[in-house]
Amino acid sequence: MFESIGRSIELVKTSWNILMENKKLLVFPVLSGIVTMIVILTFALPLIFSGIFTGLTTSGSDLFLVILFAFYAASYFVVIFFNTALISCVNAHLNGKEMSVGEGLANASRHLPSILAWALLSATVGIILHLIERRAGILGRIATAIVGGVWSLVTFFVVPVLILEDKGVLESVKESVALIKKTWGESIVGSGSIMLIFIAIGFVAFFGVLATLAIGNMVVFGVALVLFLLLVVILAVVAAAMQGIFVTALYTYARTGAIPSAFSRDLIKHAFVPKQAGPGNI
Repeated sequence: MFESIGRSIELVKTSWNILMENKKLLVFPVLSGIVTMIVILTFALPLIFSGIFTGLTTSGSDLFLVILFAFYAASYFVVIFFNTALISCVNAHLNGKEMSVGEGLANASRHLPSILAWALLSATVGIILHLIERRAGILGRIATAIVGGVWSLVTFFVVPVLILEDKGVLESVKESVALIKKTWGESIVGSGSIMLIFIAIGFVAFFGVLATLAIGNMVVFGVALVLFLLLVVILAVVAAAMQGIFVTALYTYARTGAIPSAFSRDLIKHAFVPKQAGPGNI
């Protein structure tokens, strides 16, 4: 899937350099994480303390689906809102301008109706996938994994189109599909390479934590575990920011054909590798 390990490393280095020039971009995933945690607690604590959480999850009631849909919608809204602010700032930087954190948030606020509509559509898809998984067992889990992957692919450019072109949700989805088909085909390499490297770092750190068990000192293990959890948070924040940088750069190239100066033409053009027909392909 990946064109080469070297291209993946180059991609991460370029996105990292842009992030280091604009450290304020880290604020958006941090705020997104904090507000998402608040949303989780807002939904979970009342259910847990009221004692109805277990009954809802085991009964499969319509009330549970309503609550789950509301949770999905609220969570998606938060993530999309801060992604919008992040992409706004990245887009300004790639076009030789600067946008402050406040200006990025203000731009996201101006698009609240579009963000809400996209969050509701995403929540609807999430509920449908949940129902398929719950009712079809192992086959349902396989189906949801496939459908969820396809959905993530075809909606890859929705937020940039939604915000930077001020288009409606359905039109943005159609445009996202068109941009992917037109330019790179079906296999995403760029964004996957970022996540792969950060996951690899996380795995190495995790095995390092397990290695401390050999010392036999629970204090050392506890400290290592805390540091690992802190590292996971940091990796998630940095990866989210770099992902936003790369998605915006890809969108710019897909829409205009112009390569942002911070990225090489070869790197962007090979971020997506078209599926090649051959033996075994359907």
